[in-house]
Amino acid sequence: MTYVVNELFETWQGEGVHMGEHAFFIRLVGCDQSCHFCDSAQTWHKDYLDKSVNKKMTASEIADEIELFHGQIIVITGGEPALWNLEPLCEELNERFPGKALHIETAGHHEIKGGWRFDWITLSPKPFASKPLVSMLHKANELKIIVEGEESIEYLNSIERVVGQVVWLHPEWSKRNSPEVLSIINREVKINKHKPRAGYQLHKLYNVDKLDTRSDKRFIPLGGVNG
Repeated sequence: MTYVVNELFETWQGEGVHMGEHAFFIRLVGCDQSCHFCDSAQTWHKDYLDKSVNKKMTASEIADEIELFHGQIIVITGGEPALWNLEPLCEELNERFPGKALHIETAGHHEIKGGWRFDWITLSPKPFASKPLVSMLHKANELKIIVEGEESIEYLNSIERVVGQVVWLHPEWSKRNSPEVLSIINREVKINKHKPRAGYQLHKLYNVDKLDTRSDKRFIPLGGVNG
């Protein structure tokens, strides 16, 4: 089996509970959500999907790229990685790097194909897109809600979740300096029944992804990439 890979790069996790931890990212191509603020639109948008950049790779070839990585976290993301059967890839990674934790970032509207049990699942559901599956909401270790306005909080309050699950509120990147959006997040951390935490995309401030020559450095004029 081959995977279409947009980029493979060494970085550190810029979001969530594992923020600041050394990580290796595997970004797969393809998504069926089409989010208007997407910061990886090069993985799905017809105007930015560059076949000369994307690569067809086997699980073994992907693992070869991680051989010299000394961190403990491997993150599979996209696009929407749950569109792929991840079992062969995860089996290869687990066999080659048994001490490393496998994480996935998904919108949660598809079951993870192959049934692999990830060490960490980050769900980032979108109010304007497909609803997350209840089964995936229950499996998730953390939820990430992108805040554009009050409607984002209304959506959070409508989501079923489990006790102990961490909820993050991230300002949509093009609104990260918006007094209205920041005020909403500040307020909700104090009063919301879900007990959310204020989040951020810290890796963008450090430009850490771009330090790896393998990362995709194209300018994609959607959402978080345009600064």
